[in-house]
Amino acid sequence: MPDPLDAVSPLDGRYASRTAPLADYASEAALIRARVRVEVEYLCALADLDVTPLDLSESERAALREAYESFDGESARLVKRIETEGTETYAATNHDVKAVEYFVREHAPERVHQWIHFALTSEDVNNLAYRLLLKPAVTEVLVPALRAIRDELVDFAHEYADTPMLARTHGQPATPTTFGKEMAVYAARLGRKLADVEAAADGLAGKLAGASGDYAAHHVAYPDVDWRAFSRDFVASLGLDHVEPTTQVNPSDDVAALFGALRETNTVLLDLDQDVWTYVSQRYLGQEAAKSETGSSTMPHKVNPIDFENSEGNLSKANSDLDFLADYLPTSRLQRDLSDSTVKRNVGAAFAYCLLGYVKLQDGLDKVVPNETVMREDLEATPEVIGEAVQTILRREGDTEAYERVKELTRGERVTLADFRDLFCDLDVSPDVREELRALTPAGYTGVAADLARDA
Repeated sequence: MPDPLDAVSPLDGRYASRTAPLADYASEAALIRARVRVEVEYLCALADLDVTPLDLSESERAALREAYESFDGESARLVKRIETEGTETYAATNHDVKAVEYFVREHAPERVHQWIHFALTSEDVNNLAYRLLLKPAVTEVLVPALRAIRDELVDFAHEYADTPMLARTHGQPATPTTFGKEMAVYAARLGRKLADVEAAADGLAGKLAGASGDYAAHHVAYPDVDWRAFSRDFVASLGLDHVEPTTQVNPSDDVAALFGALRETNTVLLDLDQDVWTYVSQRYLGQEAAKSETGSSTMPHKVNPIDFENSEGNLSKANSDLDFLADYLPTSRLQRDLSDSTVKRNVGAAFAYCLLGYVKLQDGLDKVVPNETVMREDLEATPEVIGEAVQTILRREGDTEAYERVKELTRGERVTLADFRDLFCDLDVSPDVREELRALTPAGYTGVAADLARDA
């Protein structure tokens, strides 16, 4: 294996240990294995047709399935050798799917060789193979990482449901909230987007309809077979929806929808990265410092929010790649052009940048601790935020100048609770309302934020 220090891409170098969970779904070997699976299962499906003279015993089917169930590095290297160099049995194909066909022959009786890849075009195999990889890459790797983030946000929401915090709109002090409620907002957003991602992964659809999508080769060989029904059943047997009609190419609208759902999910997390980074800079969040780490090469005191910065960078890169893939893959000149072939090979990289973003965000959340003292001090130093509450109560009591009265006192001014109480003394309101106003504090003016947080 090449030294990670020699890798051209950081995904196979610096970040190789982090992206390793995707190797079973995003590597060249994984793609070859998936192609072998499609070829083998298609051959077995052909054998189940009454019209074909193809007959496979249970032991022969088991031996064929062993070709992909026990597929390993040596198997992948053999397929690649058939493609690029040739072997004693096969000349170099310079064609990746043809090399897979020859590999399957090595696991099949000679009498069935003619039926391997029968009436198929390479895209029949490729579109199914890619979706067999995309689906578990999302459901087995990306979705669990996203769920872990959501679970941590829910924990924050519940634990700090009552922790008051100054909110900021336009970057300026605004109606207070609680830290738990703000985390609940992200937990809810992420939960909704997770559902979209899972639905898109569950809706991946495959085609098996030949060189122009017309089942022409199938039909000319056996015109009495309902090949459309055969295709539907076969694609469904692989756990995929069926798409029809198509050209030679599966139009990839389903894949584009998946990439779009991931991109929208990443956008929520980018927003979270930037907010948490800001809370750290405001000292609303403290960070646990590892003694062995260096924050700055010149400033020994630094504990930088690098996990959130790293997550932000990787998610931004992921979204750029996902945008490109979602825009590019659904297009193909006429019935087929090959430009999508090289582009599809970058799907794994886009997923890897997603995973890096999720892992680094999780790392960052694991290290932050709300600084309730700083939050409360900031609230106490900004009493003007109860102005909204004051003018709202006065409006309720029929004061038509309530907004203007509070605006004159507070806008652009540094005020204290004492200034508000002086205002209250001059108001023509009942003693009960005056006491209601005097009881207002920034920390107590959080509405039902705690309830919203607990419902996360």
